[in-house]
Amino acid sequence: MNESAEETKVEWREWGEDAFEEARETDTPVLLSLSATWCSWCHEMDREAYSNPMVAANVNDSFVPVRVDIDRQPRVRERYNMGGFPSTVFTTPDGDLLTGATYLGIDGMRQVVQRVRDLWTHKGEDAARIPRSLREDPPAGELSPEIERLVAGQLGDKFDSQFGGWGDSEKFPLPRTVEFALKREREQALATLQAVSQNLYDDYDGGFFRFAEGRDWTEVHHEKLASTNAALVRAFANSYLYTGDEEYRDPAERTVEYLTTTLWNGEAFAGSQAPGDSPSVPDEDDAPEDEDETAETEVAGTDDGATDDPDYYGLAPSDREAADSPAVDPTAFADANAMAADALLTYHAYTDAERARTYAERALDYVLSELVEDGEVTHFDATEDGSDERSESGLLADHAHLLGALTTARQVTGDDEYLDTAREVADYALDELREEGDDSGAFVDGPREGPGLLDRPMRPLDHNAEIADALTDLALLTGEDRYREAAEGAVAAFADAADRFGVQVASYATAAARLCRDPLVVEVADDAGSDLHRAAMRIADHEKVVIPAVSGDEYEQGAAYVVVDGERSDPVTTPEALSERVAESTE
Repeated sequence: MNESAEETKVEWREWGEDAFEEARETDTPVLLSLSATWCSWCHEMDREAYSNPMVAANVNDSFVPVRVDIDRQPRVRERYNMGGFPSTVFTTPDGDLLTGATYLGIDGMRQVVQRVRDLWTHKGEDAARIPRSLREDPPAGELSPEIERLVAGQLGDKFDSQFGGWGDSEKFPLPRTVEFALKREREQALATLQAVSQNLYDDYDGGFFRFAEGRDWTEVHHEKLASTNAALVRAFANSYLYTGDEEYRDPAERTVEYLTTTLWNGEAFAGSQAPGDSPSVPDEDDAPEDEDETAETEVAGTDDGATDDPDYYGLAPSDREAADSPAVDPTAFADANAMAADALLTYHAYTDAERARTYAERALDYVLSELVEDGEVTHFDATEDGSDERSESGLLADHAHLLGALTTARQVTGDDEYLDTAREVADYALDELREEGDDSGAFVDGPREGPGLLDRPMRPLDHNAEIADALTDLALLTGEDRYREAAEGAVAAFADAADRFGVQVASYATAAARLCRDPLVVEVADDAGSDLHRAAMRIADHEKVVIPAVSGDEYEQGAAYVVVDGERSDPVTTPEALSERVAESTE
């Protein structure tokens, strides 16, 4: 339980079966409070609504209140998210949804509590519902180039030519969308990164903020997440690959510095840094207009974060020097560390920056030694702080991102141990995260067990895209078709809905494109780190696969080969000749 929750007057229970068992025994609905250490409005709701004696008394008397840390419980986050954080969720004793909101102030909380009590008294379990994502299978279809075309079309439709980025409301950096656009709408990608660099980068302390509330990138929310910063390092590095422009290398380099200093906990990358502000209280609608309304449409709250009073990030640089910097959550999560390792190795491949490689390898060593056993990935080490908290294992996001980091590590370093571990991580996912007997469908997000809605499988599109992309790389690095077949199945599982996907899930279209049209492959019969290998890594195609240290009778040592659509070129022995051969092969 974090300090913010402990200081309220609510008698919080930890997420787990005990809380739901208590609710069943007392026939009492559950109040889930989904929060995060970096969430300003979560802490504001703790200071206001949950610290109000009357509100707290009503909550304690009428519900079993449960506090959930969304970083530590990602499966709970995905099932009960009301559209932002904090999410204030009311459920039956079995965990089925009754109603919910995001931020609620004192008056709104009082009214909602009364409405939910009346709802439970008059309708009970009949008022509950299960989210569609847990009731229906994804819309399967045919894997085809049409998927890439449909999502690419969204880039132009949604691009904000005035301010950069996509969409006409709040602006997130969308680094995976930037990478998709780099090969299809490069000017949009570069304009977006320019806006991100100008508006979301902290010039004084380093690191990127999470998003801006205004279409023009104003009203910045000042939390800094390791995952956001890692993904942006990779996006800026890939933009530098195409342009050679220091305008894109510099933000990546400075963010590597932030990750390896402020967010380095001594062994791995910490999860986040808090915003360090006192948010102004957002407006809220007080209660549902109809007690039968549920979920996202019930109580209009707000997203996480806030418009800041001039606290830490409103100070002049000279004043910041004397102020305490915002707190860092030191927890090292498997997925965020994998993303950081992937990004730093990518940056190293293009720049030879040894600091980036060193910290990437240290983070991977931590994850592999502390969080992986027989291919199963644990989300974080819950024993480090001496608490009784437990961490889940076998989560799709952790496996997808770690697999991506391991395949990148094999390409950059040439170390076969990374490839061996990649097979183990992938095989676990193939065996445990698909429906029994289904070798060609979508992956589920984790174990099909747990309290509340956790025993219902969820098939998240974004994480299926991530693991499909990584499996494509693994298939090319190992020559094992079963990994490619699994990737094809994961992408095809959602294909019938491709015309409805927005730019936010452009990573899905990237995975589809690389499966429909084999990515460029460069085989290097030379050691990783050689001039020829470094030249291969710097070919201006961030979706390529480079295989160093290949050997066999068909290869000439000290040469490189370009493989396009399964056809291997004649050998070349110099970086210049390799560049020419790639140009000829991809015309």
